[in-house]
Amino acid sequence: MIRPGPVSNVVGVALLGLSMFMLLCVPCGLIYGESVTYLLISASITAVAGGISWFYRFQEANDLSKREGYFIVLISWVTISLCGALPYFVSGTIVGVTDAVFESVSGLTTTGATILTQIEDAPRSLLLWRSMTQWIGGMGFIVLTIAIFPLLGVGGVELFVAEAPGPTSSKIHPRIRGAATRLWILYTGITASSILILWAEGMTLFDAINHGLTCIATGGFSTHSDSIGYFPPLIQYTILAFMVIGGINYTITWFALTRRWKKVWSSDEFRAYLGFLGIAIVLVTVLVQMTEDHTWEVSFRESSFMIVSLVTTTGYVTADYTAWTPGIAMMFYLLLFAGGCAGSTSGGIKIVRHYVFFRNSWLEFKRLLHPNALVRIKIDDKIVPPRVLTHILVFFLLYVLIFVIGSITMAFLLEDYDDVILTSIGAVATSLGNVGPAIGSVGPMDHFAHLPSSAKWLCTVLMIIGRLELFTFLIVFTPFFWRVN
Repeated sequence: MIRPGPVSNVVGVALLGLSMFMLLCVPCGLIYGESVTYLLISASITAVAGGISWFYRFQEANDLSKREGYFIVLISWVTISLCGALPYFVSGTIVGVTDAVFESVSGLTTTGATILTQIEDAPRSLLLWRSMTQWIGGMGFIVLTIAIFPLLGVGGVELFVAEAPGPTSSKIHPRIRGAATRLWILYTGITASSILILWAEGMTLFDAINHGLTCIATGGFSTHSDSIGYFPPLIQYTILAFMVIGGINYTITWFALTRRWKKVWSSDEFRAYLGFLGIAIVLVTVLVQMTEDHTWEVSFRESSFMIVSLVTTTGYVTADYTAWTPGIAMMFYLLLFAGGCAGSTSGGIKIVRHYVFFRNSWLEFKRLLHPNALVRIKIDDKIVPPRVLTHILVFFLLYVLIFVIGSITMAFLLEDYDDVILTSIGAVATSLGNVGPAIGSVGPMDHFAHLPSSAKWLCTVLMIIGRLELFTFLIVFTPFFWRVN
C-alpha cells in the first residue's frame, strides 16, 4: 500500500528546491536589464505548490518500500517537469503548453532536443534556466533530495535505487545519504572546473556558465543556434574532454581523483567505454577523410566530437553528419543506441549492458559446444548473477519493443511528412535515448518545433521513459504494482 504522506512530502521538497533554482536565475536577468517578473511568478507558483504538498499529511517514514520509491520518483519527475515549464510559458518565449512542457522535459531528462528556432533571441535569464534544468536533471533531482531528507525524516535508499536502476551496484560510500552528498560535491566541482576553463579559453562568462552546466550534465543545450560549432577548435576540444568525463561512471571518476588507479583500470565497463570510443573515432575519421574535402585535423575533430556527443548522449553539434555519406550517417544513427557508462549522467542503453549482452552471447557458443560445462560471465572479476542477466535481456527486449511501437506510432502522426520514416525512427530513438540530434527532419542542424503537438507529446513521454531507464516508469502501470499484499 502506497502511503500518500511520504509521497506528498517528497514531491513538496522537490518543488521547493526547484523554485530555489528558478530564483538563482534572477540575478542574471537583472544584470542584463531583463524583466524577471516571469521568474518570480514561476518560482512563487512552484513554491506554493511545493509547500502545500510538503505539509499535506506530513508524517515521518524511516523506511520506504520499493513500491513507494518507484512511485515517488515517477511522480516527482512529472511534477518537476510541469513546474519547470512555467518560466517558458509565463515569459511568453514559448507559446503553448505543449512546447513549454517539451522544452522542460528535454532539459530535465538531459535530452537536448529543442523547439527554439532562434536561441539567441531568448532572454538570457531564460537561457540560464534552460541550462539549469539540464544541470539539475544530470545527476537526478531525487539524489539531491536524498541529501536533505533529514528535514523529512524519510530514508532515501529506495529512492536511490529507483533513480539509478542500472545493473551495477557500486557506490562511493556505504551510506546512501553520504553517497548522494559526495556525488553532488563531485558533480559541482567538475562543473565549476569546466566553467573556469571555458572562460579562460575565451568564452564569455555567460556562455561558460551555461555550457559548463550542460556539458558535464551531458545535456546539450547551447546558447547559440550553431551549438558548439559557434566556438573555435580549442573550446571544442575542451568540451569534448568534459563530455568524455560526463559519460564515465562517477564512482570511477571519484577513484581517479583519489588516485586509486587500480580500481579505475580494473573496471571492464570503463575499458570498454574508452575502447569503443577509440575504435569509432579512428574508423569514422578515416572514412570522413576519404569522402570529404577536409584536413586530417578537421576530420578528426568533427568525427570525434560528434561520436562522443552521441555516445554520451550530450547532443552538442559541430558538424552535420547526415551531410556525409549515407553509410557514415547510418553509423551515427546507430550510436543513438549506445549510451555512456552506468552511474554517469548519460542516457541511452549504457555500455555495461552492451558489454554483458555481447559477452554472454559470445559465451553461448562455448556452452553449445560444452553443454555440461558451467560457463559464467564475469564483470570486474565478479560473476554476474542470473537475475542481472535476465534484467539486461528484458531491458533490451523492452527497449526494442518501445522503439518499434513508438516509431510506428510516430509514422502515423507524421504521415504528411516527405521523410516520414527517417524522421519517425530518428525522433523516437533520440528521445528514448535522451540524445538530442537524430536523422531526417530532426537531424543535428534541425529542431523539433515543426513536429505536430501529438508527436511532441509522444517524444515527451519517451524522454521520461528513457531517463528513468524503462523499469521505473513502466512498473507503475503494471497491475501487480497496485495489488495489496
